[in-house]
Amino acid sequence: MRLLLDTHIFLWCILDDAKLSKKAKAMIIDADERYVSSASIWEIVIKKSLGKLDYGNEIGELAKTIVDSGFLELSITAKHAEAVLRLAPIHRDPFDRLLIAQAMCEPLIFLTADKTLQDYSHLIEVVM
Repeated sequence: MRLLLDTHIFLWCILDDAKLSKKAKAMIIDADERYVSSASIWEIVIKKSLGKLDYGNEIGELAKTIVDSGFLELSITAKHAEAVLRLAPIHRDPFDRLLIAQAMCEPLIFLTADKTLQDYSHLIEVVM
């Protein structure tokens, strides 16, 4: 199984947050490949700089954290960006839309706690 983690799932993993469900932990442990998108790093940095993300100084050197935590980085390609155009307007968040497009292009199972996203594809796995 190959996974792409939603941004909040990645944060919950690296911060050992209690919000990360047992099901999500099990799927991450059992996966053959675990990806974190460079879009997630971009999202974290933007939201932190806007004061919309309250994880203090616990999130530094995020690119290094991906590797140190045993994840693989998934870079954004032109193919991924273009695939956003084909997505239905179910969700307005541009980061989530790009992550969904990446999951669909690769294909990867997209691990999220956002129920709204499950209507995009059978590749979306909602874990609560």
